[in-house]
Amino acid sequence: MTKGNNDSEHISRRAVLAGTTLALGVGATGAAVRRVAAQTKISQAAAKYQNTPKGQQSCVVCLNFQPPNACKFVDGTISPNGWCMLFAAKT
Repeated sequence: MTKGNNDSEHISRRAVLAGTTLALGVGATGAAVRRVAAQTKISQAAAKYQNTPKGQQSCVVCLNFQPPNACKFVDGTISPNGWCMLFAAKT
């Protein structure tokens, strides 16, 4: 009977180790997927980008604008005078 209890202890330790390994693997995979998703930009059409400002809102005063002509979220060449629906004013 002692041997049976000993076997069940080994099995539960293995299960815990296997579960921990699996959880770490899933976590690392999830982080990698989030990084790729964060690096993917949307099209100018999807962002409703235009080469002209919308009132006082323009890319040059947007948090997402990356001089001289890029955006963190919108693909392609971005004019400092442009605008899109992802506009977020610098404060």
